[in-house]
Amino acid sequence: MKRGFNSIHNRLFLLILFCMSAILLIISLLFYNRTTMQYHDKISDLSQKNVSQTVGLFGLLSKGYDSLSKSISNNFDLVRLLSETTHEPALEYINEQSITNIIGAIFYSRDDLVGIHIITDKGKIYNYGNYMNVVDPNYMNSDWYHQIHDSTGKMVWLGVYPHSIIDQMEKRPVFAFGRQIYDLNEHRPIGIVLYETDPKPILSALNNLRLGEHSKVYLVSHRGRVVSSTSSDAELLPNDIPLPGEEKDVIVEQRNGSLIVASKLPFADWSVVSVTPNQDLNVELTQTKRYLAIVVTVLILVATLIASIVSRTISSPLIRLIKEMKHVEIGNFRGVLNVTSYQEINILVASFNQMVTRIEELIERVKTSSVSERTAELHALQSQVNPHFLYNTLDMIYWMLDEKGQDKLGEVVLSLSHMFRYSSHWEEEVTLREEVEQIEHYLTIISYRLEGRLTVDVSIDERWMNFRLPKMTLQPIIENAVKHGLESLSRTGVLKVHAAQEGQTLNIMIEDNGRGMDEAKLNHLRVSIHNEQSGSKGKGGIGLQNLQRRLRHMYGDGYGIQIESASGQGTTVVIVMPLEAQRRMEA
Repeated sequence: MKRGFNSIHNRLFLLILFCMSAILLIISLLFYNRTTMQYHDKISDLSQKNVSQTVGLFGLLSKGYDSLSKSISNNFDLVRLLSETTHEPALEYINEQSITNIIGAIFYSRDDLVGIHIITDKGKIYNYGNYMNVVDPNYMNSDWYHQIHDSTGKMVWLGVYPHSIIDQMEKRPVFAFGRQIYDLNEHRPIGIVLYETDPKPILSALNNLRLGEHSKVYLVSHRGRVVSSTSSDAELLPNDIPLPGEEKDVIVEQRNGSLIVASKLPFADWSVVSVTPNQDLNVELTQTKRYLAIVVTVLILVATLIASIVSRTISSPLIRLIKEMKHVEIGNFRGVLNVTSYQEINILVASFNQMVTRIEELIERVKTSSVSERTAELHALQSQVNPHFLYNTLDMIYWMLDEKGQDKLGEVVLSLSHMFRYSSHWEEEVTLREEVEQIEHYLTIISYRLEGRLTVDVSIDERWMNFRLPKMTLQPIIENAVKHGLESLSRTGVLKVHAAQEGQTLNIMIEDNGRGMDEAKLNHLRVSIHNEQSGSKGKGGIGLQNLQRRLRHMYGDGYGIQIESASGQGTTVVIVMPLEAQRRMEA
């Protein structure tokens, strides 16, 4: 069977697949959004923790470097030697050696020192570090020198540089800081000390803030100058990067597709800033997205398989049922469909099998009835010979009696012939005129039989003569009136037949002055007439019960026979029929 889009299989398949896929996608989106929110919250918490750790690391470094710087500025011997002025070469040489030895002792006390440089106000320079020291001749014009020289004795943090800021021979990157040297006796500055250390601890602290491969971390001075950065090509801080101030020490926010984390350091008015693009932050989310895509794809394939199985389970029995219906359409009622499916489909298939079985039985009955009907028609054709033979015989007797002058007996025979003709041609409905003619023939025979003891008065207005009513309506009533009421009288009996309109009904009344009946017999007769289950018939022909049933069948329950009688006073039978029925027949 060719399946189109409107087939139940395709519709169910698409409906189930769409619903399951929609549910999967909605759940996946909700899960991904929830995961994204949780991941961003986790990143924010992690960033704040990293900032706290970095600030702690810088705090420890600042304390160590501060202590290192004080080892010279608070060294009284060194300060004394730097303050002394002598013109003796030997003494001057001894003082220089003593100063160099003190600086050397401090230099070798730490592993991260690259160089220590002391510059006095008199222009004397003492270096310790690189074996070959070549001092920049323009150092007094440099910014770092002015920062230290203009300070009031506090630590001056200069930052990370790609090479030494004073020694032209030192090419290694350095972290520089310094302070002024004061003569504590006279409370006056006598020079500056410049320290250059290995920047790895500083860079390691900055790297602690990196959240991804492309993260950039800046160490920024209060003036906005980049003191140090994890990226060699990032010398300037982007203008849109916010810096912490007095109101907010830590900043964590999303801006321009990047996560920005900034914190103020507890020394030197510096700030540390981390800029991480979302592509680094979303690595885990990207993996989650790929995982969800794979899972959703697999689940949609599984949903497709389930939808196909379910739709086929429902549609396959129906398709088989449709095929079996096609067989029934061409007249094959022998097939029985066996299906095991859902309860409703099983009930439908069982009803179909029962219907087909019932149709087959009815067809067999119709075939049998057709055979019986043809047999009955044959018998009816054969039996038609007998009535015609009887009519012809009665007509022959009538003419023989007429020739012999037996007029009365001839009338009886003629009436009998008419009665046979009327009763043998059965029709469902006749006119009141035909019924009256029939009972006149019947009463002719009865009058001769009762030898003049019966007087008949039939007075029906001509306007009612064409009223149609069931055939043999009047004769059963008149026959009962004669047999049970008038025949046994020793006096003359009177039988009246007349009609009258009462509202919307036509009442035909048959009255006799016969024996009548008492109340018990009358009630019994009324009950038997109204009891359609009895189906009894009188010996004279069609019974009153049958007549009542035919009248009600034609006109309804409100119509039929009404009987009134009294013992010794006669009986009145009223046939009640609607005039509206007559109008419908005429129309």
